Amino acid sequence: MIDYPALRLFIDGKWRTGEGRDTQPVLNPATEAVLGEQPHAGEADLDEALASSALGYEQWRKVPPLDRGRVLLKAAALIRERSDHIAGLITLELGKPIAESRLEVETAAGMFDWNAEEGRRAYGRVIPSRNRSIQQIAVREPLGPIAAFAPWNAPAITPARKISSALAAGCSVIIKPAEETPATVLALAEALADAGLPTGVLNVVFGNPALVSGKLLESPITRGLTFTGSTQVGKQLGALAVQTMKKMTLELGGHAPVLVFGDVDPEAAAASAVAAKFRNSGQVCTSPTRFFVHDSIHDRFAAKLSELADKIVVGDGFDAAAEMGPLAHARRVESIERFVEDARTRNIAVSAGGERCGNRGFFYRPTVLSNADDDCMASNVEPFGPLATTAPFSGLGDAIRLANRLPFGLASYVMTHDMRNASAVSEAIQSGNVVVNHWQASLPETPFGGYKDSGIGSEGGIEGLQEFQTVKYISQSVA
Repeated sequence: MIDYPALRLFIDGKWRTGEGRDTQPVLNPATEAVLGEQPHAGEADLDEALASSALGYEQWRKVPPLDRGRVLLKAAALIRERSDHIAGLITLELGKPIAESRLEVETAAGMFDWNAEEGRRAYGRVIPSRNRSIQQIAVREPLGPIAAFAPWNAPAITPARKISSALAAGCSVIIKPAEETPATVLALAEALADAGLPTGVLNVVFGNPALVSGKLLESPITRGLTFTGSTQVGKQLGALAVQTMKKMTLELGGHAPVLVFGDVDPEAAAASAVAAKFRNSGQVCTSPTRFFVHDSIHDRFAAKLSELADKIVVGDGFDAAAEMGPLAHARRVESIERFVEDARTRNIAVSAGGERCGNRGFFYRPTVLSNADDDCMASNVEPFGPLATTAPFSGLGDAIRLANRLPFGLASYVMTHDMRNASAVSEAIQSGNVVVNHWQASLPETPFGGYKDSGIGSEGGIEGLQEFQTVKYISQSVA
């Protein structure tokens, strides 16, 4: 266990306490104990953050990409030095097993590494001219101050991806992380400040979501929006952002399908799926959830998935024996209970889990609903928790129809040894990420984004850096 720090705002290079500000408690989801009191930014704080971000941008955009990269690389090194502390904060605030938290910290540091190097490669191009006396070039420039909104389910990775990409592009950032996981993001801000990031280039605020988003997105200072969260909230923020024509990157809800074809070993496929499904208690936007299995092996797959789910050890993330921690808060538990209740009223088999566990904390057993129909709640609404469904399909066309049935398309998975199936499905699935025969949907160097109601634009990779840039065409006579 680690000591939980006093929570603060980070505005204009200064740490601001909760004195004179509204606060709200931050809970440990494993014990329901209060970890600390989080200060809320008021209107004056947000005005100061916007002014600071504008000045910080004018300074940072002029820093050569090589030097910007050096700051990001130093921040990555500090994050790794402080890995045990930051991982402990993740487990305290989110509840995930400490081993998972350490992996998250390493991935977050990797985001800074990638963008530090890629920022040096934001190439423009020379466009062949129709007139020998005219030179034509297209250059990439920083977009401007960015308003970033990050969720609680990946409290280090998602803010690291947003912050490092924007900073590498030469932008300043005001980030509002989730109220459930504030200390994790503040630890990233501390690493950047200690790495020499100039004042005003990063501001961290918490508070009333409507106040913060309204203030940041109505301001002409802010030129870009990056948001990860629900489709409903993403659409609301997008509607605000478009009023001042801000560029936006929205990584929204998903409900990932998994197509398991009849040529694979169903028990082996189920064994590999369990770890992916119940990682972070299923609270992952790319979590494989809707398992569509060829009818020749469906029952064997569902039985093995349920058997292994029942064996998962649920407990406090600091317990070395724990394989899955609690859900983030009581609302997530109540939500999963509604999915299970709906399934039971429809006589859908709850073949694993389906109940709370423990005397305190927000714990829920890993749950499998077997032979789920298209009409049940879990087949249509993303559970965002430790719940999976299985259903049979009869052929390739049926599988593709089921995968594309919903208005979401973030991540999808395919399990098959027949490359004809793999190729056909990869082309036909309406999803931003198609993963064949493994479960890793994104890396720092790969683009990550969705189709349809799952979002706009990409994070990660070259594409993620370009989201924070704008293209300027310059044509000049050289005669």
